[in-house]
Amino acid sequence: MTAPAGARDPYAQLVLETMPEESRVGLTLGFVRTFAVPEIAAVLHGTGRMTGEPKARAKATGAAMFALIGHGPDSAQGRRVVAELRRVHDRPGITAELMHYVLACFTVCPLRFVDAHGPRAVTAAEREAAYTFHRELADALALDPPDGELPGLEAWMSEFERRSFAPSEPGRALWEATGGLLASRLPGPLARLAPAVAASLLDEPLRTAFGVRRPSAPVRALVGGALRVRARARRNAA
Repeated sequence: MTAPAGARDPYAQLVLETMPEESRVGLTLGFVRTFAVPEIAAVLHGTGRMTGEPKARAKATGAAMFALIGHGPDSAQGRRVVAELRRVHDRPGITAELMHYVLACFTVCPLRFVDAHGPRAVTAAEREAAYTFHRELADALALDPPDGELPGLEAWMSEFERRSFAPSEPGRALWEATGGLLASRLPGPLARLAPAVAASLLDEPLRTAFGVRRPSAPVRALVGGALRVRARARRNAA
């Protein structure tokens, strides 16, 4: 996806121009991560869209996030997305803390994936801009993010996961419906090996919550090697 003229900041350029493929995988991982919270999984599973139309639901979520990142929550496009987010999340069971966790996943997970598998690490300017975007969106949604810039957000996110991640039937069903979608975000040869490849991108807390076995060593090696080859090719092409 191309950034609008005069992209807002280094974070928008990273996600929309510099590393869109890596950022897309990271955003998908962020979305998947929310399934490990039973309260969130119950809401998503209850709509039926994630299990019945996973590609359409993921596409709509990605389009909303790209619009917010590219134009900003205060833009005309951003205000429309914020209004829609308020509408769809105005329902019983969705607390401010749960909403903030979802936003944290969409901010932190793309940066993590770029750091781990991109052609270069995220820069300090990009990290600062990512947190600025997070605060702007949180403010637009009347949420109160933790202090401490991005490290504070990451620490809050880790603490929330320690006390909130748990196995649930809705969470497992959501993972089964979207695991192939996650694999499809990867290079072609890997995408054809879902769902084992997708499971290789999950950390242990997620595998526990979803009841997923750790993939075999050869599969993990294949995934890691393919991602390193792509990152090396991207560095050489830069």
